[in-house]
Amino acid sequence: MLVLTRPEVEELLDVDALFGALAEAHAELSAGAVSMPARIAAWAGERGLLGAMPAYLPSAGLGCKLVTLFPGNTDRPTHQAAIMLFDPATGTPTVLMDGTYVTETRTAVAAALAARLLARDDAKVLAIVGTGVQARSHARAFSEIRDWDEVRIAGRDPEKAQALAAEVGADAASSVEEAVRGADVVAATTHAREPVVLREWLAPGAHVSSVGSPPAGSELDPAIVRDATLFVETRAALLPPPAGAAELQGLGDADVHAELGEVVSGGRTGRTSPAEITLYKSVGVAVQDLAAAALVLAAAEERGLGLEIELEEIHQ
Repeated sequence: MLVLTRPEVEELLDVDALFGALAEAHAELSAGAVSMPARIAAWAGERGLLGAMPAYLPSAGLGCKLVTLFPGNTDRPTHQAAIMLFDPATGTPTVLMDGTYVTETRTAVAAALAARLLARDDAKVLAIVGTGVQARSHARAFSEIRDWDEVRIAGRDPEKAQALAAEVGADAASSVEEAVRGADVVAATTHAREPVVLREWLAPGAHVSSVGSPPAGSELDPAIVRDATLFVETRAALLPPPAGAAELQGLGDADVHAELGEVVSGGRTGRTSPAEITLYKSVGVAVQDLAAAALVLAAAEERGLGLEIELEEIHQ
């Protein structure tokens, strides 16, 4: 079995290739070609949780991510993960890799893919709400989908907003409201349990992306969920957390306009008018992790990176 560390995963994961891999994975998911049970979690008291995310999909194979979410962490990431892939023909473990960077990157790239499909063609102003790992990943991923005239960063801590803006070549807004008003695309990337993005701030025709997934509460004003055309990774996002999103509770299938894979494949429409507000609500799904991990494994095998270990001797 191959073992890959975070620095190796960072070197091997091709973000450009990941856009295509995620599009294919979501098309397979929406077509029913995937085996992906709802995410489950074990709670470590009030401190955090351990989630298990197994899946099989034809384009990437068989695997599972184990991910922890400990919102109170200050000296290490709030999300930490490991991914293991298995030979889909024999069930033999083939690779164990760091999943933290994969999670950071695939979440942002999936959001950027959704924005590419759903934002107006003339969208030029991007607002990123948050100053953490996902805000940084979103700045990188969203730069791949178009040339923005303006990128605004906003968060609770002005100093962190200024530091991140300087790092990614953006402008630091003095408040979330200042960042969101007039923005064509709004990417919310916080752990907030209370709304930080309000409906009244959104311009007509804005596209909103939300990847925050606290077990209760939401970073979004409920009026945004009510008024926007809703797109999700999977309709399982309507299930209670940890499988689904807290802010989507009480909604039914009829409230979901389309899954991301349905838009990718052309089975459902995306945006239907310039003034329409669209919302991509992400909960994170295992097929995204497998699609990214398969790219990493293929690159590692091609370049001869990683540590080979023997878990057990196979007797014929």
